[in-house]
Amino acid sequence: MTRILITGMSGTGKSSVLQELARRGHRTVDTDSDEWCEWVMDARGARDWVWREDRMDGLLASHANGALFVAGCKSNQGRFYPRFDAVVLLSAPAAVLLERIATRRNNPYGKSPQERALVLEHLDTVEPLLRATATAELDATQPLSVVADGLEALAG
Repeated sequence: MTRILITGMSGTGKSSVLQELARRGHRTVDTDSDEWCEWVMDARGARDWVWREDRMDGLLASHANGALFVAGCKSNQGRFYPRFDAVVLLSAPAAVLLERIATRRNNPYGKSPQERALVLEHLDTVEPLLRATATAELDATQPLSVVADGLEALAG
């Protein structure tokens, strides 16, 4: 009964690796949806897309068998780190992220110049925070199967 959080910037392949892990028979949850997230006002009065804590509590409490792979990158995810067996940062250079975002068809985020600028800003400001709190980091420029193998190895 292992719980793994997969985190990282937009374009690192979180959703793609979840699909591969699900194909391999693992339980996966992509938290980038209304089911798992909600808009709130942060301390500065800005809108923030955060995990619905009651739903995350329920998900983590109810998992009993095998590996659970959860993917997301939210400002309140750190509150749940103690309940994960591993927090894995997927990372890739800015050029790779921007190319993936520009060509992906499963997510419209990052297509506008403003969103692309925000991705680069987060790469400079958020990714170092994720790296400092991650228990492992995987190079997301590797083939998808290699990244999935690495996550399975961490799950035991």
